[in-house]
Amino acid sequence: MQPLERLSADARQGLEVVLCDIDDTLTTDGRLLAVSYSALERLQQAGLLVLPITGRPAGWCDHMARMWPIDGIVGENGAFYFRYDQAAKRMIRVYWSSAEQRAADRQRLAELEARLLSEIPACAVASDQRYREADLAIDYCEDVAPLPTPQVERIVKLFEEAGAQAKVSSIHVNGWFGDYDKLSMTRRVLEEQFALGPERMRDRAIFVGDSPNDAPMFSYFPHSVGVANVREFAGRMAAEPAYITRAAGAQGFAEAADAVLSAR
Repeated sequence: MQPLERLSADARQGLEVVLCDIDDTLTTDGRLLAVSYSALERLQQAGLLVLPITGRPAGWCDHMARMWPIDGIVGENGAFYFRYDQAAKRMIRVYWSSAEQRAADRQRLAELEARLLSEIPACAVASDQRYREADLAIDYCEDVAPLPTPQVERIVKLFEEAGAQAKVSSIHVNGWFGDYDKLSMTRRVLEEQFALGPERMRDRAIFVGDSPNDAPMFSYFPHSVGVANVREFAGRMAAEPAYITRAAGAQGFAEAADAVLSAR
């Protein structure tokens, strides 16, 4: 990971899209700060497309797509994208799986939930689970006492033994049935809604994140940035960001936004 200052002015000047995680990237200690929300607004006002790419639930994403200064959002680690058409006053919702498949998967996840809570009683179902449509979020440090790494790894293993995918964020282990992730749905929304094909997408987008579930994005985008707290997951990510900010969380995202805007 190189210091963000080494991302060239030419590369920053050519950017068209800013993609970002939410938890511990836009937020600090679980709070959305004015500095990061303002950064989103300034980026959008400068003409950049702005899309959070998050593990947070559909209910939250509906609100964000309507009310935040963003151009769309990918939620539940790639289960869907939402985009609010301001002119038509219409929410565009695109899911990876059909409604029937999502219903069947939720039943399988409910059975898996019982096993997870039985085997690892110190974890909990995430407080935002009731607003989810496609995945099961297990809280390992948001509203429960932080679990040691071996227990987090055990949660991942139980998901995988059941045939589910599992990704670790800075607060949850998210599990789901399906062959998607943050990157696959990001590629869909950029192509389907903004006509950005794969090559232009890679060259013209920057992604800012902080945890292992961001690894597909770190691997794919040459201009990938980790806020400073990404170091907490050193050695536990399938791929690391190319660059890293000096500051953590919301301040780190604002630092990345300033780097982009200063080159325009």
